[in-house]
Amino acid sequence: MYASFRSIGAYIPEDIRTNQWFIDRMDTSDEWIVKRTGINQRRIAAPNQMTSDLGVEAAKIAIQRAGIALSDIDLVVCATISPDYMCMPSTACLIADKLGLNEPMSFDISAACTGFVYALSVAKAFVESGMKKNVLIVGAEKLSSIVDYTDRTTCMLFGDGAGAAIISATENKDEAIIDVRCSADGGQKDLLLTPGVESGEKQYMQMKGNETFKVAVRTLTSDVVKILENNNMTNDDIDLFIPHQANYRIIKAVGDALEFKDEQKVLTVDKYGNTSSASIPMAINDCYESGRLKAGDTMLLDAFGGGLTWGSALLKFAPKK
Repeated sequence: MYASFRSIGAYIPEDIRTNQWFIDRMDTSDEWIVKRTGINQRRIAAPNQMTSDLGVEAAKIAIQRAGIALSDIDLVVCATISPDYMCMPSTACLIADKLGLNEPMSFDISAACTGFVYALSVAKAFVESGMKKNVLIVGAEKLSSIVDYTDRTTCMLFGDGAGAAIISATENKDEAIIDVRCSADGGQKDLLLTPGVESGEKQYMQMKGNETFKVAVRTLTSDVVKILENNNMTNDDIDLFIPHQANYRIIKAVGDALEFKDEQKVLTVDKYGNTSSASIPMAINDCYESGRLKAGDTMLLDAFGGGLTWGSALLKFAPKK
């Protein structure tokens, strides 16, 4: 039994926050923001929208596109660092409930920007073991709720949104997720973190930008080299290279180092900002809705986030025929 990537969906909040919003509130300029990040705008969830609400909307689209019934879903996994509740219940449980699913096993993954790749790895393992047949994986973030809008080094980077996918069992090897690699190094936790309750600090994201940039470029590049080598593949075998949309400088540095062509690279950070675990599925959805992603295409996902965590995945897009 193999695991296949059946469908993709995303939810993009309506409120567009352009660079002008930051220019009006702090000492910065459009030129400075674009040069450092490549971001022109980001989406912000409404005050009454929770992370689970964003995830539900993305999930509905992914489920509809997969052509399965709600009752077919037997596992829900949500990757997020901005959950509705601090510890419990999990955002996955809330998503399942809001979808009308009351019984499937549901849990969250906390792997920051690598969360969707981690969720993909978990779904693949559950399906290939025979334990589950249809897994809903969601990357959902309301990062505006944990951003310090007085910190000009980080606040303009992040946006809100959600992406979801259905991973299903198949006997057709040509439809299979080829490989997923996930790693972590807690020894570098200080590069990206959110303080704990007992720290006495506000629970806002903190980042050491320059150090993170260097480690991210090096790690993302080496991880792609390894997964391609391990599967006897080259750049020419990849239709779409979809990295985590952290900022344009990191994406460009990694893409150039790996020698991917422009038509292979996927870039959405300019219009969505960094949406952490939601960034890769949102980017995949953009490719799908624009007609850039087609059945049988090979995608290479690559992510890096707080933990530190990182991961990459090789997979076919295998919509149900």
